[in-house]
Amino acid sequence: MNTQARSVLIVDDELPARLRLRQLLADIGEWQVAGEAGHGRQALDLCQQLDPDVVLLDIRMPQMDGIEVARHLASLERPPAVIFTTAYSDYAIQAFEAQAIGYLVKPVRRERLHQALQQAARLNRRGLDAVAAAAGAEGRRTHICVRKAKGLRLVPVADILCFQADQKYVTLVLADDEEVSDETLKDLEVEFADQFIRIHRNTLVAVKALQRIETTDDGRTFAWLARRPDPLPISRRLLADVKRRLAGT
Repeated sequence: MNTQARSVLIVDDELPARLRLRQLLADIGEWQVAGEAGHGRQALDLCQQLDPDVVLLDIRMPQMDGIEVARHLASLERPPAVIFTTAYSDYAIQAFEAQAIGYLVKPVRRERLHQALQQAARLNRRGLDAVAAAAGAEGRRTHICVRKAKGLRLVPVADILCFQADQKYVTLVLADDEEVSDETLKDLEVEFADQFIRIHRNTLVAVKALQRIETTDDGRTFAWLARRPDPLPISRRLLADVKRRLAGT
């Protein structure tokens, strides 16, 4: 890591934990605290504003856990290095080590923090998925991260009516808006299998938004979604699956 990197963002929903990390960094004397965040959304906002070199990131946080925050951070044009702070079991720690992901076991010790800072590295999706699985953390995201000209937009998965693929990109269709992401339809289908169903080779729809199926006189079948004025075509080979999900079986 660049020897000039000296800024740290502290992320933890517990104030005493943030204060301890701030004091330990002051004791080490080589790193400047760029800021503090008490939850995941705030952490993402501050990362875009402050551009820290390293994020000390708690895993167990309400609304959005540290694993999901790290996934979104990886979407930044200049993602920071991430060090997780955790109270997990030895089994989960083995996953951190196997994926070469930095971690600190609470209560954090100064010597270990200093070592982790020197070795901090940027993350990849595969490593994060492995750690999430081993730690029993929520593997499925609650938001999709969309890169915008002025930073990131977090789109709640609960607000997405369907995903539509077009060449290299996927469009997130909302009730009154659309966003474009570089996610793949295949990965989204696997991650959100209990919330979305494929109705066409290029379309996933939210099961809760699926209202009815209609077949035209020429034999084509369409899905009508809540809050969308136009129906979407259903592939013939997928029709039986769509009918089962619509019936709740």
